[in-house]
Amino acid sequence: MAVSYAFAIGTKLETLLTNQHNPSSSPAPLGLNLIGTRSLPMNNNTRRGLIQRARCEISPSKAASISALEQLKTSAIDRYTKERSSIVMIGLSIHTAPVEMREKLAIPEAEWPRAIAELCGLNHIEEAAVLSTCNRMEIYVLALSQQRGVKEVTEWMSKTSGIPVSEICQHRFLLYNKEVTQHLFEVSAGLDSLVLGEGQILAQVKQVVKLGQGVNGFGRNISGLFKHAITAGKRARTETNIAAGAVSVSSAAVELALMKLPESFSNASSARMLVVGAGKMGKLVIKHLVAKGCTRMVVVNRSEEKVAAIREEMPSGVEIIYKPLDEMLACAAEADVVFTSTASEAPLFLKEHVEILPPVADVRLFVDISVPRNVGSCVAELDGARVYNVDDLKEVVAANKEDRMRKAMEAQGIITEESKQFEAWRDSLETVPTIKKLREYCERIRASLVEKFMSRNGDGMDKKTKKAVEDLTRSIVNKILHGPMQHLRCDGSDSRTLRETLENMQALNRMYGLDVEILEEKIRGKMEQK
Repeated sequence: MAVSYAFAIGTKLETLLTNQHNPSSSPAPLGLNLIGTRSLPMNNNTRRGLIQRARCEISPSKAASISALEQLKTSAIDRYTKERSSIVMIGLSIHTAPVEMREKLAIPEAEWPRAIAELCGLNHIEEAAVLSTCNRMEIYVLALSQQRGVKEVTEWMSKTSGIPVSEICQHRFLLYNKEVTQHLFEVSAGLDSLVLGEGQILAQVKQVVKLGQGVNGFGRNISGLFKHAITAGKRARTETNIAAGAVSVSSAAVELALMKLPESFSNASSARMLVVGAGKMGKLVIKHLVAKGCTRMVVVNRSEEKVAAIREEMPSGVEIIYKPLDEMLACAAEADVVFTSTASEAPLFLKEHVEILPPVADVRLFVDISVPRNVGSCVAELDGARVYNVDDLKEVVAANKEDRMRKAMEAQGIITEESKQFEAWRDSLETVPTIKKLREYCERIRASLVEKFMSRNGDGMDKKTKKAVEDLTRSIVNKILHGPMQHLRCDGSDSRTLRETLENMQALNRMYGLDVEILEEKIRGKMEQK
């Protein structure tokens, strides 16, 4: 309820601003949301006046007898100013949702910045990040309200994927604050992967940070969370044995294909292999096939450059034949096993494509490690085809899971340590708005008094004397603020110092009414995002 009041202020501000230029227009209702509103003008005096008028309209019956500030403090907004925004994660993974759902929710890396912008356009979302892989679709946000933030993000997911909200709710899982930190750090360390300890997920977490740089909405809290997760992931791999012997999704796919090969094939080299896609996953599939003794394979890709680069890395005696994408079906006709790992959002192989292919000795295997899937589920209806996707890799990884779990216990101590460090760092950020607002408050007083002094005594002053007055008053303010600023700064490394710092912050917020100004700035930020 408190948050809705806060955003009602923003709506009222916009309505009042519009009505100044159009007196005949009727005011918007108090509960109107921010969607479609324009940014406030950059004139601070006008903005402050509108804020005061908007506050008064929250409780018209008291407007005549109580100041706007007092009304704000006695309203539900006062509770809102005392709550800090929450880090929330809304996710679906291979553990909770089938690939049929995950592929509809998947967001290609190139669209992550757009998704962040759209998420931060929601009323209660301040910052956002997207982690979308073949095994998971997770959205991380800094939310002004947990409940409303989850509702808005879930509705956004439904809108972008076409999946009903009720269905998403059946398969999603929700985490808050410290739970989010623990989860992402475990993800980065490979502890939450289908293939325990696999290293590719750490590269994907790094990619979130890389693509988020400079994106409005990938803010200090969320970017800090992911950067700390990278540190946790690196430490887990270098200081424990979690990565020793771990298989990757691509190697598990190769293992699965070899397990399912008909008995007529003595080994990998006797089967005709086709790899569709020469990106990161495709390259790893090729390397694992070579490691298993495959010396000849056909690789279909949009361009030959990537295939040529992979060929250069292969040992002598390995033949990699490039074919363009328009020859994919012709290549599939001559293959016993087809691996697919492209970023295509539409299936490359459908039933009508595969049923016209010439039969092979036993069955043709399709191993699809793409999300969205490259091989339509309808292909499995054909007698001469067997289709496997990422969800089928569980069979391969189950064999070494017990050993991996023992090693995962070693990494948990690191995860716990890094989680505490991040939470302390995030707590230390709490004082940043107070530091900023306290400086602004003192600067307004200084500037106002200097202006008043100059209007009375400045006519006979030369520029040098006026500058000396400015410098002197700034120096006085800085000297006075030195003590409070020292007691508001903390790196979060010492829990006692951090606790005292937060107590100092709360005291200053109460004394100078800074919490209200911090709230106003949050509202302005959301208005300007709109």
